[in-house]
Amino acid sequence: MTPEQAAANAKAGLATIVGAFAESPQTLRRARLLGLSGWAYHVSARAGALGDVRPETVAAALAFIAPEAVTEGWESTAKSSQPAEVASWHLRELCSWGEKEVGGFPRLGRLVELAGRVVDAVDPAGLPLFAAWRAMPMPSQEPGAQAAVLLHLLHEHRQGVYVIAVRAGGLTPLEAIIAGPEGETGAVAFGWQPPYPTAGPLVRRLMWAEAVANSLAGQAYATLDRPERVEFAGLLESLTHRFAR
Repeated sequence: MTPEQAAANAKAGLATIVGAFAESPQTLRRARLLGLSGWAYHVSARAGALGDVRPETVAAALAFIAPEAVTEGWESTAKSSQPAEVASWHLRELCSWGEKEVGGFPRLGRLVELAGRVVDAVDPAGLPLFAAWRAMPMPSQEPGAQAAVLLHLLHEHRQGVYVIAVRAGGLTPLEAIIAGPEGETGAVAFGWQPPYPTAGPLVRRLMWAEAVANSLAGQAYATLDRPERVEFAGLLESLTHRFAR
């Protein structure tokens, strides 16, 4: 298993685990307690790590959410809360969720060790959201919490390098969504309004961008040797099965 293969292999599992936290009743309840819509919470919880920045900066960092939708969510949050505070709440909830849902995972210590080494090896240049989240203090030292945060960081890392790869491939974020598996359904979900571009001519560029993203993400996985990459893949797969629908 090469570093690039390790990064490609981890993509779906990381998305599944992070998605399980985002959709958990505990997380959604936090949004309600803060008086935020699910959309406002999603935008501010993820981008609040950037601090007090303008909506245009948030839209540039998130990339795949329509700028108008980002502005709506960001400004809606600002009426009642500071986005940075929402991000801090989100991180604490992630730790609580990790302690409960990941804490009993066999060989948890090894998962934390390997994931931590990959996270530490990431060069954050051009990855503002990853850098902002990695700089946030860890609220809990419990192994389950650490694992949840590290896997969140690896997912954020993948999202960040994917933005770079998509732009390098000559695609806009909307074009990448349209050419992907969710197509127009994904575009609607992320707040983009029609008319939409035709997917056909964009698919080859998206395939190239995926390969570039694997290469960029794989640079961090190169800190593990081949047996360790195989081991990490197996641990992540086992954990993912707990949350797969």
